[in-house]
Amino acid sequence: MEEERAKLEGTILAVCIGPGGIPKHSVPEARATPAGLVGDKQRFRIHGGADRALCLFSIEDYHSLRRDGVACENPGTFGENVLVQGLDFGQLLPGERLALGDEVLIELFDVREPCGTLKSVDARFPNLLLGRSGFVCRVLRAGVLRPGQRVRRL
Repeated sequence: MEEERAKLEGTILAVCIGPGGIPKHSVPEARATPAGLVGDKQRFRIHGGADRALCLFSIEDYHSLRRDGVACENPGTFGENVLVQGLDFGQLLPGERLALGDEVLIELFDVREPCGTLKSVDARFPNLLLGRSGFVCRVLRAGVLRPGQRVRRL
């Protein structure tokens, strides 16, 4: 039971924003709204919007990609807004809701579809990223996100 619960909870390791494109950079905190993180921009309209307000990514996928030779040392490398540890992404499905910290409520909208922009990270992308690309999410309840906050599947 304790092991199963551990897979449904995690911790925010980094909150990332950027001027558009990749990489994004870590910030001490950012306000999540239904339109996305305050201060974050997207180069292309299809990368943002209410259904794609946040991009959620796992450090476990970073580790897996590093084992495949991808240079990804810094949070935000893949354009994610929230980097988490400990939450088993393999158990998550679109439509599920997560609590981030005490305030923010998100809904997983879809598995993130890797795009050609990621070729700047590694020429084998987007194909190499398939199955470990994270989720794009709706923000249902706004609030402040910061590293160290707990993430829970509801």
